[in-house]
Amino acid sequence: MDHLYIVSYDVGNPRRWRRLFKTMHGYGEWLQLSVFQCRLGKMRMLQLEAAISEIVNHREDHVLILDLGPAENVIPHVRSIGKSFEPIQRDPVIV
Repeated sequence: MDHLYIVSYDVGNPRRWRRLFKTMHGYGEWLQLSVFQCRLGKMRMLQLEAAISEIVNHREDHVLILDLGPAENVIPHVRSIGKSFEPIQRDPVIV
């Protein structure tokens, strides 16, 4: 079962920030400068945590991962000023 996550990070070093930004694109949708929305299963979330852990400096950087709950049933209470917030939906893939 997928969960909906918000990942936010504060990375002081520009090189580490860019590396984390590129890594996050493989896991979720970019919302703002250092904020991503991810819809992930348990194994994929563990992979993301491992990838983040390899990039960040554990003494200088900070990453927050907010678990909003099961993606199918979550109704996030988000206040958005400007562009609206839309939770990631699982769409069918036609090959």
